[in-house]
Amino acid sequence: MRLFQNSGVHSSYLERLNQLSPRDSGFAARRRQLLNDRFGALHFLKPVLDGDCEAFFTNGDDRILQQAWAREHGVRGGNLADILLAQIEDHRTEIFYNTDPTRYDSSFVRRLPGCVRKTICWRAIPSDSVDLSAYGMVVCNFDSILECWRRKGCKVGYFFPAVDPEMGAYGSSERTIDILFVGSYSRHHLSRATVLESVAALGRDRNVVYSLDTSRMTRLAETIPGGFIPQLRKLRRPKAIKDIARTPTFGRDLYRLIGDAKIVLNGAIDIAGNDRGNMRCFEAMGCGALLLSDDGIYPEGMKDGDTMFTYKSPDQAAELALRILAKKIDGSIVAARGRKMVGDRYNKTLQWERFVEIISLI
Repeated sequence: MRLFQNSGVHSSYLERLNQLSPRDSGFAARRRQLLNDRFGALHFLKPVLDGDCEAFFTNGDDRILQQAWAREHGVRGGNLADILLAQIEDHRTEIFYNTDPTRYDSSFVRRLPGCVRKTICWRAIPSDSVDLSAYGMVVCNFDSILECWRRKGCKVGYFFPAVDPEMGAYGSSERTIDILFVGSYSRHHLSRATVLESVAALGRDRNVVYSLDTSRMTRLAETIPGGFIPQLRKLRRPKAIKDIARTPTFGRDLYRLIGDAKIVLNGAIDIAGNDRGNMRCFEAMGCGALLLSDDGIYPEGMKDGDTMFTYKSPDQAAELALRILAKKIDGSIVAARGRKMVGDRYNKTLQWERFVEIISLI
């Protein structure tokens, strides 16, 4: 099976990747550095991570990476879509799996060369303006979002992230961070922001760390002019959050940070509905931290009081965190069960087996 997996690079991660991999490093070296750093590894399929000779991986929105490939293969001119098409043709791809479908939507799928037999894309957010109907199947692990894509005329299927085997090497016995939050802060996270503010207040007596990737709108709102615009004022971070905020963390540095945390705080974005199970859930459990997340419908095995804890309000999140840290609740046992559960149910072997099953359904 000639598999081609296309991914996307978070814009905030590009600065780190450029530091790890100089511009003139070439396609293979830059791709190797990305795979080594494990950014997005929960989505990388087993053949990619295993270095299977029939599997090809790239980040189709990384201009430096893609232009390096184009130079090395004598492809002149063309935009990123043209380079990606040339790669697919050169690889003689049979199965195209895309986790960046808003950039490469149905219009791109219709341009694929004849060697491509089946197409699959991951999309875990409802996107009204995006057409994915040309894909053979749209997949994710949120049932309600799959239903949204089904109503838009797409064939859909349940698929799940898988813990990175490298996560087993992370997790210190001391875990010096009491509560950790890693994630975005934007207009799509206003309900989460109230939880972050409530828990941030614990920072007076506990080691609370927030590694935040703030949106451009939030950064604008926090400028002096932005503070005087009513529409932007509500996007500013409260002082309690700003006081403990750090720069965003990615890749292996994220694994190390989670591995040093007792509790990882999590919260869904405002458009997620009742479905839960974002990447942070798998990363927290995979690195052995105790997941404290908002109430909702979680993937099989993620169960309140058994492999994780859930809260229903900002005050309850702070209260639960304090009880866990005071050892009134044995969080270490729950965290250990969570780590074992994701290793057993959401590993790369089972993820690949499910992917092969999906291929057979298209």
